Amino acid sequence: MLGATRTLNTRVLALILGFTLLGGCGSGNDGTLEVALIGSEDVVFSDGIRLSAGAQYVRAATDSGLVSLNENGDVIPALAETWLPTEDGLSFIFRLRSTTWPDGTTLTAESASEALMEAIERLDGTSLGQDLAVIEEVRAMGGRVIEIRLFTPEPYLLQLLAQPELALRTARGGTGPMVLTRGVLSEDGSDRGMAWLNFKPPPERGLPEREDWEEDVRQVELAVVNADEAIRLFNAGEVELVLGGDLGSLPLVDTGPLATGTLRVDPVIGLFGLQVRTGVGMLSNAGVREGIAMAIDRAALLSPYNVGGWERTTRPVAPDLPGDPGLVAERWNGEAIDSRRSEAAARIGAWRRQFDQGDLAQPVAVSLFMQEGPGWDLFQQNLAAQLANINIRLERAQSLAQADLVVVDRVARFPAPHWFLNQFNCSLRRGLCSEEVDRLVAQALAQTDPAVRATMMAQAEAELTLENIYIPIGSPLRWSLLRGSVDGFEPNAYAFHPLPPMAQIPR
Repeated sequence: MLGATRTLNTRVLALILGFTLLGGCGSGNDGTLEVALIGSEDVVFSDGIRLSAGAQYVRAATDSGLVSLNENGDVIPALAETWLPTEDGLSFIFRLRSTTWPDGTTLTAESASEALMEAIERLDGTSLGQDLAVIEEVRAMGGRVIEIRLFTPEPYLLQLLAQPELALRTARGGTGPMVLTRGVLSEDGSDRGMAWLNFKPPPERGLPEREDWEEDVRQVELAVVNADEAIRLFNAGEVELVLGGDLGSLPLVDTGPLATGTLRVDPVIGLFGLQVRTGVGMLSNAGVREGIAMAIDRAALLSPYNVGGWERTTRPVAPDLPGDPGLVAERWNGEAIDSRRSEAAARIGAWRRQFDQGDLAQPVAVSLFMQEGPGWDLFQQNLAAQLANINIRLERAQSLAQADLVVVDRVARFPAPHWFLNQFNCSLRRGLCSEEVDRLVAQALAQTDPAVRATMMAQAEAELTLENIYIPIGSPLRWSLLRGSVDGFEPNAYAFHPLPPMAQIPR
């Protein structure tokens, strides 16, 4: 009952503090950490399965899994205080910390395992669910001990369990370290979405009781706004931190030398390229699809964004991952772009002469779907100019259903080939796929020898490369803006910046 009372008091305090701030967002003297999340309220505060970057921040602050990610992207304890893999890698044993659910009932192995299985089942049919298919059973061993059994070893199981979507949730309140309170800044609700995150008392976070604990933490004030407004708030000094920036909003940011103190670009791994949606017409031909891939000058396509160190690649799996056997190389190295485009144009011309009844002198139309934003507009314009060299007219699709190609812009959950290959699994129905690639990935995952697994994953990548159902361009781009007053922010490979560490005051 005491824990439930404290939770209620914390929520009341959050409301009082939150509405006290309505007249002075960004005043800088109220001890809050003022953050702008790029997005929309309905997406950021979603209670659904698929979470946007903004929704992941909120979920991770208010709900905890067995483990979580810290500011460096490393796995740390959350509801589980310790864990131990078995020698064969087919089982992980977790010991839960001594705590309660938000309603005051004891967090037991049985109740926690049920909550975890519910989270896993909710993700069925998603790409994250595809990664979680290695889990055979979640078993309560009694008391506070849970065992997760695997069909095959998964070295990155902890990274999977640390995803915000794997939080153990209950309808009776959040299991995370913070409590969320929502409101609006303006009286008529038209201004922007606001929310406040406040730390729970230490015992509710698995920490010892302390009377002065509030002196070591800050309230987080969230403004959920579009990219234009987020940057305006930052430039006006009304927020200290902007999260959720991507390629689409990058042109709105000053990327010149004077911005080096505030702009942070994450060294992310993941997918950024074009997925073929349709197997009809010209794109039904793998040789033509390869022609489009070889006609793209990736360096020229990315250079207008003025971001140094942005990795480009022709591989569907990010290069230089841990354990990469080096069996798959970058394509067309040393081959001049003009030569590549001549070959691509010849392939397209040959296909059209055989199957196209239209005027061969006119360019063939290909539609592309992507998000909205000036960065995406620039990307489409530059790509269209390049593909015009091979007699393709690139058009903007108004919906995903109408598109021949779709931009894939996705940060990896963990640094392993099967994360990348699973994104194109036929069960996801995202576009053209290869059942042979899926079969090779499944065979590779069944291997317990890491070297054999790596070799077979390379074979699966090679097969996906030959199919050319995905046209790689480079790594995704993720950016943030922050003041020097913000501690606990670290650029990392997952572009994930949990809010609780930034709301703790260093001593």
